[in-house]
Amino acid sequence: MNQRVVECVPNFSEGRDPAKIRQITEAVESVPGVRLMDVDPGADTNRTVVTFVGDPDGVVEAAFRGIAVAARLIDMRTHKGAHPRMGACDVCPFIPVEGVTMDDCAKLARRLGERVGRELEVPVYLYEHAASRPERENLAVVRQGEYEGLEKKLQDPAWKPDFGPARFNPGFGALIAGAREFLIAYNINLNSTDKSHASDIALELRQSGRVARRGQKNAYYSSGRKLRYAEGCFPCGNCDFDGKTFEDTERHCREAHGYPLRDLLAANDIDAAKGVAGRKVYRAGMFKACKSIGWYVEAYKRAQISINLTDWRQTSPRDVLEAARKLAAARGLVVTGSEIVGVVPFEALFEAGRAYLEAQGKCAFVPVGDVLQAAVFSLGLTDVAPFEIAKKVIGMPKTYPGGLADMACRDFVDEVSRATPAPGGGSIAALAGSLGAALASMVANLTQGKAAGEAAEQELLAVAEKAQRIKDALLLAVDEDTSAFNAYMEARRLPAGSAEEKALRAAKMQEGLKLAIEVPLRTARLSYEAMEIAAAAMRHGNPNSITDAMVGFTIAFAGVRGGIWNVFINFKGITDAAYVAEMRPACDKLLEHADALLASATGDGSARLEAMMRS
Repeated sequence: MNQRVVECVPNFSEGRDPAKIRQITEAVESVPGVRLMDVDPGADTNRTVVTFVGDPDGVVEAAFRGIAVAARLIDMRTHKGAHPRMGACDVCPFIPVEGVTMDDCAKLARRLGERVGRELEVPVYLYEHAASRPERENLAVVRQGEYEGLEKKLQDPAWKPDFGPARFNPGFGALIAGAREFLIAYNINLNSTDKSHASDIALELRQSGRVARRGQKNAYYSSGRKLRYAEGCFPCGNCDFDGKTFEDTERHCREAHGYPLRDLLAANDIDAAKGVAGRKVYRAGMFKACKSIGWYVEAYKRAQISINLTDWRQTSPRDVLEAARKLAAARGLVVTGSEIVGVVPFEALFEAGRAYLEAQGKCAFVPVGDVLQAAVFSLGLTDVAPFEIAKKVIGMPKTYPGGLADMACRDFVDEVSRATPAPGGGSIAALAGSLGAALASMVANLTQGKAAGEAAEQELLAVAEKAQRIKDALLLAVDEDTSAFNAYMEARRLPAGSAEEKALRAAKMQEGLKLAIEVPLRTARLSYEAMEIAAAAMRHGNPNSITDAMVGFTIAFAGVRGGIWNVFINFKGITDAAYVAEMRPACDKLLEHADALLASATGDGSARLEAMMRS
């Protein structure tokens, strides 16, 4: 059964008292099965972002326990901080990670909201995918007025809370719970102590934009004249176009700039249906799914652009950082680096690393750790605080921590040599295939930018890309093969006293044997792919590396042959004759192809090598 994993990221209005923060996080960690991923306090914002993951029920319980402690420890009547906030626990979003949907997370937000409202007597609002009505989807709209305006807000029937009493809780304020996509909290650091410098750039970046101006005297947008709509003159906020009617300008914004003007105005609290004459004109920001403000952080002694990327696939950290670098340079400023608050999805950081490597003219298809390190360096993620990849990146490729693949070479060989049945031939076959793929990658990367023509260059890029995928999958199989064998051995140790116990033991043993077949068969198939790319690397790579490629497809053949041998040895225990009848021909055909490729590639390589020796 697939595991169900939810992420929860409550933001607590306390960033200065370590003892209070620790009590909140201890309450979160007290729930079995919940893993605390990150605790990020900010003294200037007086806010702590807590990130944890777990199964749906455990995450809801952990969130409630943390909020209950916050209700006891935090008094919003004395709270001051740079970040907008409405309550002791300001927001508490649930994010789907694995085996759950956004609808599932919306239900979790409602469960939490109902309990907080009932047991803690706190007003609760729902936002984003959990919102009870469309006008409450936007967090900024729900939070408008913040804690200071909450008492008056609760008197408005339109702002009756979704759960809890419609009365002011002076100590706590209100909770905003919801379900959303993964949000990257991302800060960009400037070589300035002036908050207005950060704010000027933040307003350029964010989707909702800023009040439009014309006639700037310098790069700072605030130097220009503010625009307003007037009858017969409806300026575009993003260029010098002036429409005679609002509809003219609306059409122009859609066709020339690609954004719906009414949506932009709505994001800035202007209802175009009620008329816009006399209202401010707004300029659309550079990036969708991007919210940003500027602030000064005393702990860092510098101004920061604080950004929330609500859909990093639309707008990535690299997108906004590179734009901010250009905007800063135009203003005589320097971006010194950036900071990720909480955790970041593996894919987001991995894609950034590859993009930076490509921009540097390097091959982007290198080991995962190298790509992530390139992202950390290029984004400047260690500028104001340490950045530990193991703690800050969520969704890393599967590994077996402390497993065989993590052992030193000598220790691994010694482990294989001991009088134990595992690790055995299956793990060694997988290792052989991974080494073949690694050598193919090496030859392709050594020839980067030096291939004999564009076609050869593209072929080698494809080799490098495939090689990393195959290498990583086969390294995983080193441990998976041993794990599969151990699962079979555990099934053999099950009790076999009664008829029911015997039947269960037999069924589990058959499951274990089939797994012990599937893993080495996958090893054989991947190793054959490693043979193919090593042969391609030999044909198109640097001639001086021909023997590296030849060793690559030769040792990868050992992965094919070894994998299939390990499949065959387990056939004898399978009682499902139809299963064996289906699998055997597939293995024979794969081995036939591997034999033919080895013969042709060896012949080609030997001939090339002989020619090189004679020249």
